[in-house]
Amino acid sequence: MTQAQFFLDISISTQQLSIIEKGCLIACYPVSTAKNGAGELKGSECTPRGWHNIRAKIGDKQPLQSVFKGRRPTGEVYSAALGQQYPQRDWILTRILWLAGLEPGKNRYKEVDTCWRYIYIHGCPDHLMTGIADSHGCIRMKNADMLDLFNRVTVRTQVFIHE
Repeated sequence: MTQAQFFLDISISTQQLSIIEKGCLIACYPVSTAKNGAGELKGSECTPRGWHNIRAKIGDKQPLQSVFKGRRPTGEVYSAALGQQYPQRDWILTRILWLAGLEPGKNRYKEVDTCWRYIYIHGCPDHLMTGIADSHGCIRMKNADMLDLFNRVTVRTQVFIHE
């Protein structure tokens, strides 16, 4: 896959998401990738590697820290009290960038399909952003960072995920 003029670069080893435009760093954000490390298999709860694109942008105009289930806003807004009420929830907050793999056999189709594994870039409770890989496969971000990123990208923006 050739490098796009504008793309997102996600480093699993440094837990960083960078916006690259024409070879220049535009912005950089801390992220949290999978606790189970890198991997593409369905059910692995790993972060998939390789080239992807943004399949869908979800949550435009929702309040900061809006809660999503099944890619739909629940009407809830995350708070510490809500977090205590539902301590086992995998919080998907603010916005969702749904990823689709671009490399057949690596991250697209059959048992390695990023899209059908429901891998997103999404907001999470800010206190979970500790610089440690701790997600179930998705790329988690602080809510303000997620909103900023969401407003900078379009559907089909390319995303490169690597170790």
